[in-house]
Amino acid sequence: MTVTWNDSVPIYRQLRDRVVAMILDGALKEGDALPSVRQIAADFQINPLTVSKSYQELVDEALVEKRRGLGMYVTEGARAKLLDSERARFLKDEWPALLQRIQRMGLTPETLLKAAGGHKESTT
Repeated sequence: MTVTWNDSVPIYRQLRDRVVAMILDGALKEGDALPSVRQIAADFQINPLTVSKSYQELVDEALVEKRRGLGMYVTEGARAKLLDSERARFLKDEWPALLQRIQRMGLTPETLLKAAGGHKESTT
């Protein structure tokens, strides 16, 4: 498996973000087991300590739990917790700059919706 890592962000952080994206996208559901540290290290050709550090961050955030002798599992409510935090981060960090750009270009909500093809995304 070939992966391109971003040199400006630590690999453990990028790996953590990949797992978060998988939870948000539904590829990993509550109760699902994460691949083992050894498996991820072998697949991505990275140090097992890097994988462990990434997984530990997920444990610290209560998104996954360690089950002694069994591995790591996605916790109940992990996706909802992530959606809440990602939405809050977007509204605080990304939306203000995006809104300024939209206003600068004179785009209206109707124009934006039309450009999106009227696509409505679920908020669940």
